[in-house]
Amino acid sequence: MFAVAHSATVVGVEALPVRVEAFVSSGLPSFTLVGLPGAAVQESRERVRAALKQLGLPLPPSRIVVNLSPADVRKEGPAFDLPIALALLAADRRLPQQALEGVLAFGELALDGSLRPVRGAVSIALLAAQRGAAALAPPDNAAEVALAPGVTAFAPASLAAAVAHLTGRARLAAVPPPSGAAPAPAATDPGPDLADVRGQAVAKRALEIAAAGRHNLLLTGPPGAGKTMLALRLPGIMPPLTPAEAIEVSRVRSSAGLPTHGLPRTPPLRQPHHSGSEAGIVGGGGPPRPGEVSLAHHGVLFLDELPEFRRPVLEALRQPLEEGYVTISRARGSLRLPARFQLVAAQNPCPCGEAFTGSDACACPPQALARYRRRLSGPLLDRIDLRLKVPRLSEEELVHAPRGTPSRVVAARVASARQRMLERQGCANAYLAGQALARHARPDRAGQALLSELAARTRLSARGYDRLLRVARTVADLEGSPRVAEAHLAEAAGYREGW
Repeated sequence: MFAVAHSATVVGVEALPVRVEAFVSSGLPSFTLVGLPGAAVQESRERVRAALKQLGLPLPPSRIVVNLSPADVRKEGPAFDLPIALALLAADRRLPQQALEGVLAFGELALDGSLRPVRGAVSIALLAAQRGAAALAPPDNAAEVALAPGVTAFAPASLAAAVAHLTGRARLAAVPPPSGAAPAPAATDPGPDLADVRGQAVAKRALEIAAAGRHNLLLTGPPGAGKTMLALRLPGIMPPLTPAEAIEVSRVRSSAGLPTHGLPRTPPLRQPHHSGSEAGIVGGGGPPRPGEVSLAHHGVLFLDELPEFRRPVLEALRQPLEEGYVTISRARGSLRLPARFQLVAAQNPCPCGEAFTGSDACACPPQALARYRRRLSGPLLDRIDLRLKVPRLSEEELVHAPRGTPSRVVAARVASARQRMLERQGCANAYLAGQALARHARPDRAGQALLSELAARTRLSARGYDRLLRVARTVADLEGSPRVAEAHLAEAAGYREGW
């Protein structure tokens, strides 16, 4: 006797459809799983046996074969427990095969038959909506599944409830879609306010430019200058996520096994430690999982103490900074993970942090300073639009500096500038390239003369030339100017200091 249930496996952040084929025949009692099942999938045999026994429908003493198709794709995780149990019930004629048509089921079974959550629920729900199927999901995944637009989802608490729903004995109510995005953090948790940062007017201005145009930012300064305070306040002045961006962010978080409660509005902020591995930060492992750069998709990746990160980790950032995705190559094939993040990094000027502070406290020998500076390659620095020094506050600023402009005021200016970009070219200025960059960021005559002088004096690379134009375009947008003028280029050039 043969039956089929439908499920999905998550590879990276994408959900791939899987046919769960069950065949029950006479012969020596056995239970075989084929189709490249991982260790957790192999163990589902015992969970399914126990759950069916709790349901009062123990497996017959028969020869059982379950195939997970396609057989050349590795299946990982316990999400196949529920579809395997349903396929076996249908193959043993205890559940109509027609009841499984148009249903995509997933979930881990406890030994008592209850359903437990699994990772990747948002991706699986998006696949169900694409295929026009109803999703049968664990209750703890219901909120994530409901985020997928157009999906009809049901959340049985147990295998018994799933069977009762499918047979029509006790139909479940569909999981209601979210009424809207989660409340804005400003309404409940305002987060860190830019007004709390004393002084640092130039750094605050650079932060505003970075937020408006989604430019990468590097802050260099001694300990205690306020670099971390500034970086942590960047998401609070960025425009909120669009619904499409919020779903993408939720999909990545769900695929990584992180909780997802409603559609987020604030761009994500990830702050990995400098001891992180390449797989943990960029992505990878076995099976490949999203790293910190993917978890920062449509948000901010903050790397504090940038030179302390391992060199391979930093060099691996070059592709996602340029392309917006990470490609992980394995013998079985390649995998693409989304990584359209905004890099904000902070570093000390030397190992002790006191170099170039105007004091004699720095005791680093020239060789140590040279080694410290060589930890960051030129190609990586060339991908950072804004590079500036953050000086230590003077005694007068530390004691008497007035409270700065609140984040909500800066956020309003940033939102207006971003809206101008979207209306003009459909994207943030950091993503302008080719003919669009030449058309929208063309400077006036005085600006063109200054640009030629800067290119000759600073030996700009082609990438640096384009990034200078993008920053100047953002400065002009913040002022509401339709053209890039000489003053805008001069300010943009001032944010490309070395260190």
